[in-house]
Amino acid sequence: MSWQATVVTLFPEMFPGPLGQSLAGRALENGVWSCRTEDLREHGLGRHRAVDDTPFGGGAGMVIRPDVADAALAATQADANIPCVYLTPRGRPLTQADVRRYAAGPGVMLLCGRFEGVDERFLQARGVEQVSIGDYVLSGGETAALVLLDACVRLLPGVMGSEQSGVEESFSDGLLEYPHYTRPAVWDGHEVPEVLLSGNHAAIAQWRQAKAEETTRERRPDLWSAWLARKNENRTAAVGGAAQADLRGLRRIPT
Repeated sequence: MSWQATVVTLFPEMFPGPLGQSLAGRALENGVWSCRTEDLREHGLGRHRAVDDTPFGGGAGMVIRPDVADAALAATQADANIPCVYLTPRGRPLTQADVRRYAAGPGVMLLCGRFEGVDERFLQARGVEQVSIGDYVLSGGETAALVLLDACVRLLPGVMGSEQSGVEESFSDGLLEYPHYTRPAVWDGHEVPEVLLSGNHAAIAQWRQAKAEETTRERRPDLWSAWLARKNENRTAAVGGAAQADLRGLRRIPT
């Protein structure tokens, strides 16, 4: 059964968009994943199919109505086990761990906001996850939805040419990825690091790990701090486990 992507949007023509090309496009053609849309406008109210209204308390902009959003959600008839995700700058940051979780399941439903967003009552009542792809504001959630789908689809079995690609890339172990080099070995006076030409796989692995740590420390101190904390936790757990094993061994010594 293919991985199912369902997108609730005012602009269904934006999907699959660029995901109909390259690796994701071939996977779509081969049935590895499917993409269906639910037009929010089809569930609008009145002659003009209005989907939004003015915000209580005043303020600029319009808010998508909860009854309209709920009708669109119900019309998808999506599997209850599929998470519903609302793309919004107010959401928690999307991480690679989230992406792996979505990709490992049967699929994902994405709600694309417009205007000032969606009525909070709907989001809370339906248990919608609120996710952000970054600290900036877009015209709508469709572009963010494409980002999330791209991140998920590339992790589906058989989509990437090398399974190892998904293991060694940025964020897979909490660090940014090491830098890459290809031919020519000397370009514009700049040489490839000598260790990469050595054929010494252990030395190459050590260099790549060091570069990943260095890059993360310099560019993403938040990730670096989290990685160090996990590393220390793992070390503490390993020491504790070894100590318990020693104690068990002592108990077995005959007296």
